[in-house]
Amino acid sequence: MTLVQLVKEAQSHSAQAGGTLVDAFGRRITYLRVSVTDRCNLRCSYCMPAGRPKWFEREKLLSLEEIVRIVRVAVALGIQKVRITGGEPLVRNDVPQLIAQLREVVDLRELVMTTNGTLLERHARELKDAGLDRLNVSLDSLRPERFAKITGSNVLTQVWAGLEKALEVGFAPIKINMVVIKGVNDDEVVDFARLTRCYPFHVRFIEYMPIGANREDWEQAKVVPADEIKARIAATFPLERISPETEAPGPERTFVLCESKGCIGFISPVSDEFCAKCNRIRLTSDGKLRGCLMRNGEVDLFSALRAGASDEEIQRLILTAVRRKPEKHTINSSDFAYSDFYTMNRLGG
Repeated sequence: MTLVQLVKEAQSHSAQAGGTLVDAFGRRITYLRVSVTDRCNLRCSYCMPAGRPKWFEREKLLSLEEIVRIVRVAVALGIQKVRITGGEPLVRNDVPQLIAQLREVVDLRELVMTTNGTLLERHARELKDAGLDRLNVSLDSLRPERFAKITGSNVLTQVWAGLEKALEVGFAPIKINMVVIKGVNDDEVVDFARLTRCYPFHVRFIEYMPIGANREDWEQAKVVPADEIKARIAATFPLERISPETEAPGPERTFVLCESKGCIGFISPVSDEFCAKCNRIRLTSDGKLRGCLMRNGEVDLFSALRAGASDEEIQRLILTAVRRKPEKHTINSSDFAYSDFYTMNRLGG
C-alpha cells in the first residue's frame, strides 16, 4: 500500500479518534515500544536467528531525530509511556542522548528501557542523569554455565555488576524478565523469586513464545504455564496477591513474598492470553509500526519520513497502525504464522 493510500485510510478514522489512540476493539493505546537497533552482543537462542545474523544496514535504521519526532507525534495523540528496546539498545552509542531528548517531550509520563544488562555498569549513571525512569533487565539464568549456554556468552558476572551499579545510581525497583523454558531453566524459578527477599527487584516470569528465530524449536510442551510457575514458588514461599486495582496497566499478575523487598509477576501470553487488555504498539528499528508482537501488518513510517512527510501525515499513519491492531494473537491457533523476517531482536519485544 502506498503512502497516499495509507493516509486516506487513516483519514476515515482520525475524526472519531478524538485526539486519542483507540483501536477497533475499544482499547486505548497508551504505550509505545521503540526498538533502536536489531544488533545485540548476546545470542539468546529464543531471540536471535541461528547462524550469522544479517543486521539491518545502518542507513535503514531510524535516526535519533526521527525517533524523537515519531515519539513527539505519538505522545500528542495519547501515548504516555515509551520503552526503549533493541536488540540490545546500549550497543547504539547515541542512546543516552536519545533518552535526554525524549525526556524533554511534553506530556511523556514514563520513559523506560529493556536491556540485557551487559553494558549497564558502564552506562547506568548517564542513563539516570539523562532522565530514564526505570530499567528492565532480561536474565534467564543465575547459573554461569547455563547462562553462557542460553546467551552464547559467559558474562553473567558482568550482568550482575550492571544490576548492582543500576541500584547504586538509584534505579529501583528494577524489573528482571525471566523467560521460562521447560527443561532449560524452569528449575530456577524459586531461586529467582528468592532474589526479591534480598533486593528491590520486580522479578517477572514470562511464558516461552514462538518469535520467529525459534520457530523450528518452539513447541507447546516447552511452555511452563504461569499457574504452574506460581504453584512451584508458592510451595516454598507464601504469596500474597497485589490487588488488581493497584497494579500497573498491562498483562501482569503481581504477588509479593513474605518479608520481601520486591515482588514477582506472571505474564501468560500462551496459557491465558491477555490481548483484551493490550495497550501497546511497537516501532521496529527500521521504522515499521506494528499493532501486535505476534502478528504482521506493519505501517511504514520510515519511508514516509524519508519522503518528507509532515507531522500530520505521520499522525495519520500512527492512527492507521492503531486501527489495524488485531483483536488478538493466534499462538494457539492452527493458522498461526511465524515471521521469518521480524525475529525478536528486530521486533524489540
